[in-house]
Amino acid sequence: MRAILVSLLAILMPGMAWAGIVWRGDFETGDISQYTRAQRVSADRLQVVQSPVRQGRYALKATVRQGDDPIDSSGNRNELVYQGYEKEGSEYYYRWQVMFAPDYPSAKTWQVFTQWHHDGCCGAPPVEFFVYGEELRLTLTDSVTPWTTKLERGVWQDFIFHVKWSPDPSVGFVELWHNGQRVLPRYAHATMNPGDGIYLKLGLYRGDTVQPVGVVYHDGFVQATRLEDVLTPAPVPPVIPTSPPDGGSSPPTNPEEPPRVGCSSSGGPLWVIALLGLGGLLRRVRRR
Repeated sequence: MRAILVSLLAILMPGMAWAGIVWRGDFETGDISQYTRAQRVSADRLQVVQSPVRQGRYALKATVRQGDDPIDSSGNRNELVYQGYEKEGSEYYYRWQVMFAPDYPSAKTWQVFTQWHHDGCCGAPPVEFFVYGEELRLTLTDSVTPWTTKLERGVWQDFIFHVKWSPDPSVGFVELWHNGQRVLPRYAHATMNPGDGIYLKLGLYRGDTVQPVGVVYHDGFVQATRLEDVLTPAPVPPVIPTSPPDGGSSPPTNPEEPPRVGCSSSGGPLWVIALLGLGGLLRRVRRR
């Protein structure tokens, strides 16, 4: 019986999508506890909200007003910090969704919404995604910008970022998918500063000359070791009505959620059904 159990689990377990996931920062805890710390002037600047969301039940609303400077540094910011697992030579896939408010300000200066910062105190981060004027930009060490696109407001944008962390440009590289399209093939470049660690910052950080209020939403952040582990967003929990819908129709779901193929990060019903069937098999074996 033990041999049967081991054999079936060996078949089932590799297909479970959470196998390569390192960390989730998707706010499905209903708060910011998935992150190491917050750099914010007040709680209302980094709010976990239930609308709008791209997946699940919660997203982050990051707000910056001119003068917001919680760490007495350059620029204005309200950001979450996650001290992750990025070591020299490590390789990860990151996926997350971003939406800029309909009135998001346009300014000819940097407005960073996601960055991987170096442990050192000063200078530009090795990897940063930011808004400049009416463009989104990805910029690497030495101010190299291998990708840009037009800024769109009021719609969710999906990013998958593949990176190998190294200060050696012959070892380090980045690769990017934007809204389901591979927009940057593997691009060789240094992704770390020599001798420095790296950590994630998520929210909004911008030049202090920007006057209008800026609002950006983040959702669904996941870090994994395999592309297949980030290809399918976490499933949207069904909306359970308080009374049966007319005509016995099925409960509504999020219309933006794309169809899912295979096992989900929650393990999916397939392997559960298989294990239940295994239980019946074992009971039959015992009866024999």
